[in-house]
Amino acid sequence: MPSYDFQLFVIGGGSGGVRAARIAAGLGARVAIAENFRYGGTCVIRGCVPKKLLVYAAHFAEDFADAQGFGWSVPPAQFSWPKLIEAKNKEIARLSSIYENNLTASKVEVMHGAARLVDAHTVLVNGKQVTAEHILVATGGTPFVPQIPGIEHAITSNEVFDLPQLPKRVLIVGGGYIAVEFAGILNGLGAQVTLCYRGEQVLRGFDDDVRTHLFEEMLKKGITVLLHSDVVRIDKSSDASLSVALTGSQTTPLGVDAVLYATGRVPNTLGLGLAEAGVALDEAGGVTVDAFGQTNISSIHAVGDVTNRIALTPVAIREGAALANTLFGPTPVSADLTT
Repeated sequence: MPSYDFQLFVIGGGSGGVRAARIAAGLGARVAIAENFRYGGTCVIRGCVPKKLLVYAAHFAEDFADAQGFGWSVPPAQFSWPKLIEAKNKEIARLSSIYENNLTASKVEVMHGAARLVDAHTVLVNGKQVTAEHILVATGGTPFVPQIPGIEHAITSNEVFDLPQLPKRVLIVGGGYIAVEFAGILNGLGAQVTLCYRGEQVLRGFDDDVRTHLFEEMLKKGITVLLHSDVVRIDKSSDASLSVALTGSQTTPLGVDAVLYATGRVPNTLGLGLAEAGVALDEAGGVTVDAFGQTNISSIHAVGDVTNRIALTPVAIREGAALANTLFGPTPVSADLTT
């Protein structure tokens, strides 16, 4: 029998990877995990949690106004974006440290650094080769941006939570719930917001009455919504502002201070060495797996958003748990994604 450094090596410290690592270690396996940024994954670091904190912050503008109708004398409120981001960073750091501490307490070896596949049983981390009987890819997703002229001047959800200042004028590209939610957040915090979407109405796939009602409410809040519109190019001016050429009713370039793309996410597989190792990928770059999370190579597995199936934190957690039990438990377990 070959001798390996670990029985399971996990690439990616998000919800799915962390759950798989902890359960596998609890079942007696020698486990290591590597993460190239912060432990916690999309939801904790750059998704649900920081976004919800900004949602709470944006609500206060209307709360202060409403308070006067209930007898409160409220002085003019002043908002500080840097203070909000500082508080957000403190909370995210706290949560990330909990993820690391839980891994350590579970006797998982925790590594910091980018990992990539060398072959079916070997990964390269921080210049060092490590071998494992099983390798789990749990690197999540990454924002999708189109390749148009000037796209390097745009930001995504990866950057919006760390801007040094709140942009005064923002163009949000996209019409899904993330784009609509960011429009409400930034508008509530005082930015002048324009949202452009190439479809006929925001929130495609939602109930039509909900879509229409929300669209009308966005207009009432002062958000400009450009439907049947898309970005053609982004140019940066000498004063660091951006000039955005659009299709549709906006015939002249739109001047803004930031362009935020919220046009969906794709599997985060670039640079992992998957194709070179022979792992099958789908047309979107997602790792193709069976019902038990196994790829076409028996020693390589994948869970969570990187598989391009259901991109939800609870799903990734369940898949990670099922995989760990399949590999090191008494019987194989599959995560049911049909209900």
